[in-house]
Amino acid sequence: PEPVSPSEVAGERRTLLEFLDFHRLVLLRKGEGLTPDQLRARLGPSTLTIGRLIRHMTFVEDFWFHETFAGHATLEPWSSAPWDEDPDWEMTTADGSTFEQLRADFEAACARSRAIVDVIDDLATAAQNTSRGRLVSLRWILVHMIEEYARHCGHADFLRESIDARVG
Repeated sequence: PEPVSPSEVAGERRTLLEFLDFHRLVLLRKGEGLTPDQLRARLGPSTLTIGRLIRHMTFVEDFWFHETFAGHATLEPWSSAPWDEDPDWEMTTADGSTFEQLRADFEAACARSRAIVDVIDDLATAAQNTSRGRLVSLRWILVHMIEEYARHCGHADFLRESIDARVG
């Protein structure tokens, strides 16, 4: 589906959630129609690819909402990933994946995130997992996720344009 611009007159919660969903769709749109080779196309010396960005944000969704905010155990494949051998494992394992595989995993992670957020009324609610030594609120996580998506959507813009000149 086409991303819908967030409402300009909504309250705080709706504004944050609409911006987050907007950026989620923009990132996915950058990978639509690409072959596995195109999904791993690089620009210059960077190791970023559209496939890696989608896979990375799948991990980030689970990390911040499922694990950090809700305090649930780390999900597979993240819990058994060889992070010590490959700190960018979530990215490097995207190479060779189809867009359909990446999208399915990404959409599942986003659905898990939405289910967690949907039952919380107060954006000041603190995360359950403080193992990183800090206490963060749902509001902070939402703003952080919007920032992270916006940055990576910008990366994906350049990558997609270099692949097939598609912009927008």
